[in-house]
Amino acid sequence: CYAKTIGLDPEAEPEIYATTSKFGTVIENMVFDPETKELDFDDDSLTPNMRCAYPLEYISNASETALGGHPKNIIMLTCDAFGVLPPISRLTPAQAMYHFLSGFTSKMAGTERGVTEPQPVFSTCFGAPFMPRRPEEYGQLLRDKIAKHGASCWLVNTGWTGGAFGTGSRMPIKATRALLTAALDGSLNDATFRKDPNFGFEVPVTVNDVDSKLLDPRSTWANKAAYDAQAAKLVEMFAENFEQYLAYIDEDVKAVAIG
Repeated sequence: CYAKTIGLDPEAEPEIYATTSKFGTVIENMVFDPETKELDFDDDSLTPNMRCAYPLEYISNASETALGGHPKNIIMLTCDAFGVLPPISRLTPAQAMYHFLSGFTSKMAGTERGVTEPQPVFSTCFGAPFMPRRPEEYGQLLRDKIAKHGASCWLVNTGWTGGAFGTGSRMPIKATRALLTAALDGSLNDATFRKDPNFGFEVPVTVNDVDSKLLDPRSTWANKAAYDAQAAKLVEMFAENFEQYLAYIDEDVKAVAIG
């Protein structure tokens, strides 16, 4: 495993934190005390791209085989620096293809040279440089797999809440974990959902161990008009980006296109 360590918190990520003091872990780009060898997880004077590499068996619940069957749940991760997307959304197969093709997320500091703050980006299939074929081929392949194996699809946002980058705060990792647990154990499908007025997907109204305000991003903003303006901006960006695919996709995917 190759994990980012900047700001690593023993309470938020105890297992990854524990690996940093185990024999065999390789520390990269981190400042440490030359006498005590104590690591400084907050000193990014060398680079924000601080890492540790450790054996898979250092994580207690890791699979020894690293193999599994066909997934019952598909999780698409995004990091919304605008602070308008909910922490989790349920997607139909058509919406899953739409978001897979859109590939919206943010480049984060330390992931690429010159990136010092989050930058919104649309990267086809969440990995455009690695997709040599036409994007819609990968989108259709995903839809076929979803249909064949009956997987549920979720869009999980680990970005900002209560405001955009610079004013809001990062989505609490405990909330993300609780939402993922509910999605993976099937209980989230039994929740009450609302339709998001801007993006059209379904968002749970309440989930155990998650502050309900987080599930309604607009309610976390002090300035509701600012949220509406920011959401409208992101909707427009989605629409402009997706124009490149409209000639190649089915009508049901066009029908769920944002904007």
